[in-house]
Amino acid sequence: MPEESTTPDPVELARRFFAAVNRRDVDAVEHFYAPDAVLRGAEIGTIVGPAAIRSFFEDMLSRYDEFHGELEEISALGNGVGFLVTGCVARPVGSDEEVQLRLASVLVGTESVIEQQTNYIDIDEGRAAAERLAAERE
Repeated sequence: MPEESTTPDPVELARRFFAAVNRRDVDAVEHFYAPDAVLRGAEIGTIVGPAAIRSFFEDMLSRYDEFHGELEEISALGNGVGFLVTGCVARPVGSDEEVQLRLASVLVGTESVIEQQTNYIDIDEGRAAAERLAAERE
């Protein structure tokens, strides 16, 4: 009988992550990040450590009465590098208007945690960065 893989399925991990964000379960979100994790983005700067990343998500989610993120694309590029495209729809607190955001995330991780995450508004820029990073880590 073949052994089951202990390597986490990146698609399942991403789905679980977005389920936690959509539930606003910042405790669960925090546990997706390694102890020395780094989250980067042009709009947010650099955030280091799961507690600070949790605070970022708490602050972001508190700005919306409704928030829903959906995974549009995921690719495991090898060498611990993943690429995601996410679509988010939200309704700011006190507003009837909806805002939409689509972003790319380049993830580096091991086992079931994210060590580095860099977000890009330009999907093609994010994809190119992910491909370069995967090739550099060979």
